[in-house]
Amino acid sequence: MSKSLYDTLGLASDASAEEIKKAYRKLARQYHPDVNKDPKAEEKFKEINAAYEVLSDPQKKAQYDNYGDSMFGGQNFHDFARGQRGANLDDILRQMFGGGGGFGGFGSGFGGAQGGFGGPNLDIESSITVPFIVSVIGGTHSVSLSNESFDIKIPAGINPGETMRVRGKGKTFQGQRGDLLLKVNVAPNDQYVRNGDDLTKNFDISLKTALFGDKVTVETLDKEVKLTIPANTKQGQKFRIKEAGVINRKTKERGNLYLQANIVLPKIDSLDGALVEMMREKLPTEV
Repeated sequence: MSKSLYDTLGLASDASAEEIKKAYRKLARQYHPDVNKDPKAEEKFKEINAAYEVLSDPQKKAQYDNYGDSMFGGQNFHDFARGQRGANLDDILRQMFGGGGGFGGFGSGFGGAQGGFGGPNLDIESSITVPFIVSVIGGTHSVSLSNESFDIKIPAGINPGETMRVRGKGKTFQGQRGDLLLKVNVAPNDQYVRNGDDLTKNFDISLKTALFGDKVTVETLDKEVKLTIPANTKQGQKFRIKEAGVINRKTKERGNLYLQANIVLPKIDSLDGALVEMMREKLPTEV
């Protein structure tokens, strides 16, 4: 009896569970599309994953060991997989081993397995890029998927790379609908830099303010804050505003905001000539 799922992983049909896992890991690394740039690598990678899904499950494996490639309508698995281009092989295998039938005649004889492995995977994976400010303070974001547009709520303090689950926006099968899994990317911001729960923002001050001190107003995400700038403030000197950073979604505590001074030097030709000459004469040259 032909058993091409084992051939897909380069194994004998009496391979142990450990041998199956070891072969899968080796081939998955070899043919992963991020590593292998051969145009056929992605197709091979999908076959490897589908084969492993069956052979790593004791119940599915037992059925396959019993019926072999007759489950693919007499084709070997590679030819069957090529004929399913555009379809999700994982979904097809789940339907098949769930007793759904309708695939080349292997519905007969499998009725007793119906429901034993669940239905197809109806979840959809996608990604979105949200504005930086929305990721910090929260808000709504519009999503367009499969000719459907809807708004989702972005929680305050979401981290780049987090995955959000949107209920009921996945694929539909036999009256059921899966979820949408959205990986969240965050757009860069030209004013703020995020480091964990802390934020840093540059703000400009004049040379006079840096030398002699003054009070300045700086706009933050929440409100305007008044800063007292001391005399002899250095370039890049930071001023901490407590609990004005990003809210931590686990602890519910907010990080800090660091305002970093950027000293803007005046253009020399805009200054009074006498002042320029005095500065040229009196300013120290030592650093």
